[in-house]
Formats: sequence, C-alpha cells, structure tokens
Amino acid sequence: MVHVREMDGADIEAVSTIRVRGWQAAYAGIVPRTYLDAMSVEDDAGRRRQWFSQRGRESKDLVAVGDRGPVGWICFGPCRGRLPGARRVGEVYALYVSPELIGRGIGRILLSEAHARMQDQGFEASALWVLRDNERARRFYERAGYQADGTTQDDVYDEITLSELRYRRVL
Repeated sequence: MVHVREMDGADIEAVSTIRVRGWQAAYAGIVPRTYLDAMSVEDDAGRRRQWFSQRGRESKDLVAVGDRGPVGWICFGPCRGRLPGARRVGEVYALYVSPELIGRGIGRILLSEAHARMQDQGFEASALWVLRDNERARRFYERAGYQADGTTQDDVYDEITLSELRYRRVL
C-alpha cells in the first residue's frame, strides 16, 4: 500500500507529474483540450520549486508514497476566503492521485491525514473548491463528508468559463 509523509524538495518532479497527469485525466471533457495539452511537467515543476522555497509559506504538502515513490499529493492550509459561521477554517487547495491508481483509497488516505493535521493546527472546519462538472470529484468529497455550501466562483481556461463550487465540512 502507501504511507504518507511530508513532501520535500526531492519530490517536486514526481508531484508535478502527478498534478499534470491528474489534470489531463480528471478534466478531460471539462477543461478545454488546448489548455490541458499545453500543460507540462517541466513548467509545473519550475513553478513548484519557486513556490516550495518561499519562506513563511503557510500551506502544507503531503505525499502518498508507494514502492516506486510518490503516487499522490495533497496541499492544504488556512482558508483563503471567509466562511460564515466558522472561526478557524482550513482549506484543501489540491489533491491528486496518479490516474492509474484512482479508486484504490490513496486519495482517501491523503484527505484523512490532511484533516487530522488541520485539526492539530486548531482548524474546526475544512473547505475546498471543485469544478461543477467534475462529478467524480464531487462524489469523492461528498463521501468524505463535504457538502456544497452554495458559493460559486468562475475560472477561465482558454476563453472558456467554468464554475467551481465550494464544499465544506466540520472537522
């Protein structure tokens, strides 16, 4: 199976591969193909190296590691928006699993560990954003106790506007 640990600089290339391949698999038919085809592991890794080396960064990164290295990644930290009725809210910024391993419980393991660490940091609830048309991800988060709270935001990908839904749950 897998074990979860904190991400380190040596994991950047693997995490970028997981993220880019994850986008290309999960968002096929949702995000324009031109946008997905333009993604590259090299570009993502370059941005991730800069971001990962920032001092004072509040986000945390965990990787799920199998016998051949990282196979999943989650990033979380303080909520970037204000949620009514909650004092201390964390946010799952990103969660990706190698596409060929989806459905084997790796995402659930990463999410559970992120929830435990958010609780340890004093967060009372967790929020996340998911594309409205990403039914698979929505079902995954709903099974994990998240519920859409009615808040939406739009993102533009190659001149196509896609809506995201905010989900939240009590920790």
